[in-house]
Amino acid sequence: MRRDSEIGELMARRDRAMGQGAPVFYETPVHLVRGEGIWLTDAEGRRYMDVYNNVPAVGHCHPRIVEALQRQASTLNVHSRYPSEVVVEYSERLMALHADPLSTLVMGCSGTEALEVALQLARAATGGQAFIISNATYHGNSTEVRRTTFGPFAPDYRPIPFPEAYRPLRECVSEAERRALYLDEVRAALAELETQRIPLAGMLFCPIFANEGLPDVPEGFLPEAAALVRAAGGLVVLDEVQAGFGRTGRWWGYEVMDCVPDIVTMGKPMGAGLPLSGVGASSELVRTFHEKCFYFNTTAGTPLQAAVGTAVLDVIEEEGLVENAAKVGGYLERELTQFVDRYEFAGDVRGHGLFLGIDWVKDRETREADRRGARAFVERMKEKGFLMGSAGQRGNVLKLRPPLVIESSQAELLLTALDETAKELHAGA
Repeated sequence: MRRDSEIGELMARRDRAMGQGAPVFYETPVHLVRGEGIWLTDAEGRRYMDVYNNVPAVGHCHPRIVEALQRQASTLNVHSRYPSEVVVEYSERLMALHADPLSTLVMGCSGTEALEVALQLARAATGGQAFIISNATYHGNSTEVRRTTFGPFAPDYRPIPFPEAYRPLRECVSEAERRALYLDEVRAALAELETQRIPLAGMLFCPIFANEGLPDVPEGFLPEAAALVRAAGGLVVLDEVQAGFGRTGRWWGYEVMDCVPDIVTMGKPMGAGLPLSGVGASSELVRTFHEKCFYFNTTAGTPLQAAVGTAVLDVIEEEGLVENAAKVGGYLERELTQFVDRYEFAGDVRGHGLFLGIDWVKDRETREADRRGARAFVERMKEKGFLMGSAGQRGNVLKLRPPLVIESSQAELLLTALDETAKELHAGA
């Protein structure tokens, strides 16, 4: 009761100071005060495994990140319009991790800002306006970017059904036929834009369709959709804010889908908590963008951001975290497949590397989504000391996204808690 009372008092102060209605996690929020590796500690000393947060992907309060932040902050941090060797070296190193023709970096402070820049960049290069997007996406919170989620969509955005195998457009078809069905949706959107004489700017997707619920995408869909868009005069924008920096067991989600974009956006784990995002494209596209849009950001492209971003790359490479995501993520996925077999309300497991989802259903035969059940599962896991969330088009996909430093023994603790929670909910059903 003491803990609930203290949380209640803190929430009341928060509402007064920051405005009532700002979102928080969980029915009874957690007052976190420390973090280390995959672990978080609340004000009473209780420890939680972080299975949700993609920002400290290299682990909470990693000593290398803290040291780089402190060193650069005590040396120099200036406006982005001063040239800096620290910033230039970081830009060169980061873009060298991408495929050709992605060579040039525009730095920002948030994923939302990166998406704003990407939209402007594509429109400046093509002279077009409209984008083909997913019908269950999320890319950010600005007035323009949030239109991709909440509208109004016309005339600039054409949502199409995201490609999936679990609840496809048509049942009992082969993967090739399913791919063709979703590609027909792209063709239909392009034809509609042409008929209405709305010029095309491009296509915007998360390469792994993370907010849609990590669907199993038909092989070849994304590169073939990209070819259709490019043939129509548009550019391909892929949003790596959630998929990038090793999360999928590859450096970039677009590698998983075998589709190199014309423009890539990055954020979240890029700065390990320091506000840092970026847009990558060819030098020609970025030059056109700067000529037409006059973009700058006072607090982006700074030595402090570059120093921390460099430390993030150091940790990922030196600790083999991309490989670890593939290894531990593969282990988790194999074990979760058995979990799905054991529990009727676990309809499907899917994902890539250390980004996995369990589709929570009321009935496995009908595949009816159980949003309330997923939320109850998340709350029960919190009480056991595991912080996770739910997402997806229907809000029913349990989202497992631990820091990339998670070890196999720690993954076993997570699997045990998942199994215990499922048994408890099954017994109470």
